[in-house]
Amino acid sequence: MIVMKFGGTSVGDVEPIAQATQIVHEAVTGESAWLGGLGRPSESPQPVVVVVSAMSGVTDSLVKAATSAANRDEQTFRQVKDSLFERHRAVIEAIVGDGETHSVLLSEIETLLHEFENLCQSIYILGELTARGLDAVSSLGERLMVRVFAAALRSRGVEARALEATTLIVTDDNYGSATPLMDDTQARVQANLVPLLAEGITPVVTGFIGATSSGIVTTLGRGGSDYTAAILGNCLDSREIWIWTDVDGVMTADPRVVPEARTLPAISYAEAAELSYFGAKVLHPKTILPALEKGIPIRIVNTFNPEHPGTLVVTEAEPTGKTVKAITAIKGLSLITVEGRGMIGVPGIAAKVFSAVAREGISVLMISQSSSEQNICFVIQQEANGRALRALENEFELELARRNVDRIWAQGNVAIVAVVGAGMKGTPGIGAKVFGALGRNAINVISVAQGSSEYNISLVVDEKDVDDAVRYIHQEFELGQACL
Repeated sequence: MIVMKFGGTSVGDVEPIAQATQIVHEAVTGESAWLGGLGRPSESPQPVVVVVSAMSGVTDSLVKAATSAANRDEQTFRQVKDSLFERHRAVIEAIVGDGETHSVLLSEIETLLHEFENLCQSIYILGELTARGLDAVSSLGERLMVRVFAAALRSRGVEARALEATTLIVTDDNYGSATPLMDDTQARVQANLVPLLAEGITPVVTGFIGATSSGIVTTLGRGGSDYTAAILGNCLDSREIWIWTDVDGVMTADPRVVPEARTLPAISYAEAAELSYFGAKVLHPKTILPALEKGIPIRIVNTFNPEHPGTLVVTEAEPTGKTVKAITAIKGLSLITVEGRGMIGVPGIAAKVFSAVAREGISVLMISQSSSEQNICFVIQQEANGRALRALENEFELELARRNVDRIWAQGNVAIVAVVGAGMKGTPGIGAKVFGALGRNAINVISVAQGSSEYNISLVVDEKDVDDAVRYIHQEFELGQACL
């Protein structure tokens, strides 16, 4: 059994949806040559569970509608409703055609959009958008698409049924970034999903969403459809999880920055986790853990080029002769520094720093500390600057007054460059090559961090230098050349 996830660009319009449903049809029937080649499972019918995202751009429109409603705008959400209906109607007419199915499907779309309008009207009246309310609104895109995709499969002769993940994935109530409760989810999957597979039905499940044990809709975080696929793959002990996207797998760098970047045939779970955490937009960062727990390979493949083998994510990738696998970067960051001579030898300073930041719900992307303990710095998203500085100034109010802490300050417009590869572990000279490449090209490194796992060296540079930094490091390690 395979779990296949199709992202927003893979269901973004009539042609991508037609291509995606053709891929599922060929997998279910075993009627495609590409399934037997390129390292894929052999040509034979196989059960498939499909996970779909919303059409590209839909979730952003929904969030905009809800936000504007909270700001006393009664027009935007109505315009979004009309736009979404027309967009989905066009797909239904092109793929499903006329007849009873067409009418029933349009009626379901209208009902969901009416529910959306009512939610936004309530937000408008209250003048407030809660995290719970935002989850209810932003989940609509997947709820729309799952019905369209299942109908499109049925039009190809595949017995498919739309399912909302609210009946499968049980989560906590951390709205906006909920955590699945795996024991409860396992029970729901066995009760609601396995019987469909036994009947030869292909389930089409909403990505991105779940529900609390009391049935309140939650979301798993933006990009969470990958996570949905991994959760279901874990519960079903699937053979593989296939993430269908619009690129040929994981690349050695962003090809828009480094034209000679190439696809990596295989990487480890640890390497994939590092890359996704540090900005590579191929996998949702939380996707790895459910697959890792069961040792399920994740295959990242291109909906628009299914013959390409893509990238296989496994426990341990075969050695390639390359110490570094890929270079990635995150922009739009800020470096926060807490410094003071009175910090030397004082226990608990770091604990106070990160407790203050955690209470604000701010995620720390990278940490560095001087050996003299006079300086602790860390990197956060730039939009969280003000909250972080206020929290730290309140936390260290006494220390600032006594001059034990001299100052707390932020340097904005910085970026993290991450150099990732399992081959770096225990290999001398990696740091020298990284810093040599940057030094020769007059790129200043502001801060450095390396974990004890040695899978990753992270550098902070000025945002204006980040693309050049990625290119120079990529060239230094000859990542544009084929593996040895």
